[in-house]
Amino acid sequence: QVQLVESGGGLVQAGGSLRLSCSASGRTFSNYGMGWFRQAPGKDRECVAAITRYAGIRYYADSVKGRFTISRDNAKNTVYLQMNSLKAEDTAVYYCAAGPISRLGVRVTDYNYWGQGTQVTVSS
Repeated sequence: QVQLVESGGGLVQAGGSLRLSCSASGRTFSNYGMGWFRQAPGKDRECVAAITRYAGIRYYADSVKGRFTISRDNAKNTVYLQMNSLKAEDTAVYYCAAGPISRLGVRVTDYNYWGQGTQVTVSS
């Protein structure tokens, strides 16, 4: 089992920044690919960023490229999502996820473990 706990969400004005953190416990963190997903009301959960086990490869959804940065610190069992130039359409619940994969995972089904989610609200 892997337990994931997100933090760092909140209310921010458009153009502002937030940094989400996801702390993992339970298994060897570096054995897991990690992803950040978001889900807005009435919409499907979508992958906004993903990172491989040793951070060699990163993925970003087109909607966040150039604004969001995913990183991980395997020594701290933590994955981060730095979000800059936030827009109203970034408003959603953000989830981190862990999957026992060596490649990039961009599908919900790539991941076995999920955090509880953290709300990000961007006011325009």
